[in-house]
Amino acid sequence: MKVIDFHCDTMLKIFESNQEAGLKENEFQVDIGKLQQGQVLAQFFALFFELDLVQEKKKSPFEHTLEMLECFEEELTRNSKDIALAKGFEDLVKNEKAKKISAFLTIEEGEALEGSMDNLSYFHQKGVRLITLTWNHENQIGFPNTRYKSQDRGLKPFGKEVIEGMNHLGMLIDVSHLSDGGFWDVVKLSKEPFIASHSNARSVKPHPRNLSDEMLKAIGNGGGVTGLNFAHYFLSSDGRSKIEPMITHMRHIINVAGSEALVFGTDFDGISGELEIENIGEMQQLIGAMEKGGFSTREIEQITHKNGLRIIREVLG
Repeated sequence: MKVIDFHCDTMLKIFESNQEAGLKENEFQVDIGKLQQGQVLAQFFALFFELDLVQEKKKSPFEHTLEMLECFEEELTRNSKDIALAKGFEDLVKNEKAKKISAFLTIEEGEALEGSMDNLSYFHQKGVRLITLTWNHENQIGFPNTRYKSQDRGLKPFGKEVIEGMNHLGMLIDVSHLSDGGFWDVVKLSKEPFIASHSNARSVKPHPRNLSDEMLKAIGNGGGVTGLNFAHYFLSSDGRSKIEPMITHMRHIINVAGSEALVFGTDFDGISGELEIENIGEMQQLIGAMEKGGFSTREIEQITHKNGLRIIREVLG
C-alpha cells in the first residue's frame, strides 16, 4: 500500500552529522532504503531547528534555515536516481512514473521568516511548500501549545499576514505546535484547507500538543487533515509507542472528523524511546494492523495516501 508521510525531522540529523550521515543510508529512522521498503510515495522533510538554541549561538534563524536547505538540496542531487523534489501534484505524478520518491520541503519553526513576507516568498521560490507556524517557543507569528498557559493566545499581526500570504502562494499552513487561540485564528483567516502535520486526539491522550474534538471537526469541515504522530507522548501514558493506541487515535479521529481528515505524520527522527514501528520501512506493519482491526479498504487507502494526494492537489496545485 502506498504511503505519504507528512512529517519527519531527518534533515536535522543529517545536517548535524556534518555529512557523516546521508539520505541514501543511515542509522536514523528515515533513509531511501527504508522509504522504499515502506512503499513511501512522498515524504515531507522538515527544516527544523530549536529557536532558543539558534538564538543562544547568535545566529540568524533565516540564515540557519538556508544552511539546512542547502544540505537538503545536496542530498537530493546526490540521490537523484531514487528521490526528487516535488512542489505539487504534477511533480509527484511525474516522480512516481520515474519510480522516484517525492520529497516535499517544509519548515518547522516560523521564525525562519524573521518577520518578513519577502522571506516567505523566497522560501516558496526555493521549493518550501509547508510551514509549521510555531515550534515550542513564541515567535513573531504566534504562540506554542507546549503549555496550557499560552493556549488562548492567538496569532500576532505578522502571523495573520503569513496566513494570507501562504494562501496566495499555495502553501500548506501547519498548525501542529500552535496554540489553541492561534488555531482558531487560522480557522477564521485561511481560505484554503490547512493541516496539523503531526498531532493526535486530545480526548484520547490529554496533551496540549494534541487536538480537541472541536479542533478535529474544524479541520475536517474545512477539508484539511491531521497526521497521526508516532511519539509516545501523544499516544498513551505507558511511555511506549505502540500500534494499539495508534489504532485508537485513528478510530477516534475518523469518528469525529471523518475518514477524509486523517493522514500519517510520523515525526520520525524527532522521536525516540520504545517504538513498535521503529522506522519508516515498517509502515506496512501498521497497515496490516489496520486491516486486522476492521478498517475498510477505502479507509486504509484514504489514510495511507489518498487524503494526502487530495490536499496536495487542492492546495499546492
